[in-house]
Amino acid sequence: MLFNSYIFVLIFLPAVLALWWGLGRWPMVRLAMLVFGSYLFYGWWHWEFTFLLLASTLVDYYVGLAMACTLRPERRKIWLAVSLVSNLGMLGYFKYCGFLAQSINGLLETFRFGAPLSVPDILLPAGISFYTFQTLTYSIDLYRGQIQPARSLLHFAAYVSMFPQLIAGPIVRYSDVELQMQCLPRRPDWDQIARGIWFFVIGMSQKILVADSVASVTNPSLADLDSLQFLGAWSALLGYTIQLYFDFAGYSNMAIGLGLFLGFEFPQNFDSPYKSTNIQQFWRRWHMTLSSFLRDYLYIPMGGSRFGKWISCRNLLIVMILGGIWHGAGWTFVLWGFFHGVLLVSHLLLRERLPFAIPSPLGTLGTLLCVMIGWLLFRSTSLEMAWQWSLAITGCHGFETNPLSMVFSIPFLLPFAALLFCWLSPNTWEYQPRRNWVSAIGLAILLLVCILRFDAESPFLYFQF
Repeated sequence: MLFNSYIFVLIFLPAVLALWWGLGRWPMVRLAMLVFGSYLFYGWWHWEFTFLLLASTLVDYYVGLAMACTLRPERRKIWLAVSLVSNLGMLGYFKYCGFLAQSINGLLETFRFGAPLSVPDILLPAGISFYTFQTLTYSIDLYRGQIQPARSLLHFAAYVSMFPQLIAGPIVRYSDVELQMQCLPRRPDWDQIARGIWFFVIGMSQKILVADSVASVTNPSLADLDSLQFLGAWSALLGYTIQLYFDFAGYSNMAIGLGLFLGFEFPQNFDSPYKSTNIQQFWRRWHMTLSSFLRDYLYIPMGGSRFGKWISCRNLLIVMILGGIWHGAGWTFVLWGFFHGVLLVSHLLLRERLPFAIPSPLGTLGTLLCVMIGWLLFRSTSLEMAWQWSLAITGCHGFETNPLSMVFSIPFLLPFAALLFCWLSPNTWEYQPRRNWVSAIGLAILLLVCILRFDAESPFLYFQF
């Protein structure tokens, strides 16, 4: 079920909110209703995948209980290993099995050795990368002694399956909502509801009015890369840069707004990343919950920056490659992660050696250019597509005979205007409108415009991850 659909906005969401607040006196009944509603939301596309969500929930809940019942380090490690193997094994099978078979077949064909493996046709469950990571944070934090076990299986199931952030984040740790789960508000906080409306409507506008509009003028160009010339290739790259940001930031803002409707505060996931003056700052602002996950559960346990500069460089490179693989099963994602790892390593090595400080505007432009080159790999469906697009942006496919017509065309002006908006305006967290009739009417009109554009199904880009 999509946030930007009639059935969600007009039926599912009003029904869930009415039951959630109408059952305020019975917290366990409310949680049971939330779990049921979330499983209905998740299973709307393919109900069979709800069993994977249930399996991940049961394994990590009982692993947590087992770890809480013993103080022996070796047993706690065994139970942690059970959680890691089950979650990563499930993720590996559904997401990477086909990619691995294709990669082995490529090697076999190159060296002409042996018969090719059969490539399994496995449908990727929506959101599996997000909820497996989320349940892993629970097991690891329990192992580290940073949280207490969930009060009941119902509490934990509600945490894992909560529909606002189930499919594409933000990645919510149990410590983020532990106290909120234990002390559910019986009555709505109208100040919180107002904030939720702001986040939800702005997020939907980012997705439908900006991301989808830019995609409609960018995707046709990417369908015929061979004929794309210099300015057209850069226009398509700028378009995807804008589309991806507003699509994913829009989902995150809608998820945060839906959480506020239910009385939950979720962590921020974006902080104007295209305003970043260096690549390290970019990763502190882009997909913030994933960045903190990679830092706390991979980079720091590997040693972080505690053992010298070169070990730090190694760790950064490994973490970013793994982050690329998390995003997708393909060599373009591996190269995207490697590329960002190289950027972070270069920043680490150069920041202390430069005899001068880079001016902020120049740093912002340089960082955005590097990020855009990375998005070329991220968007490409194959290495061949990435190569052809790279040739186009370097002018190898030729230059437009009338460059002004391209510069003043909708495919260039629309994403460029959106980029200027990103640079010049505060983000959703920085700006809160005054709560008056003018704001209420404005948000209502904006929501109505978005709903009237539900004519075609438009999944969020991060659903594929």
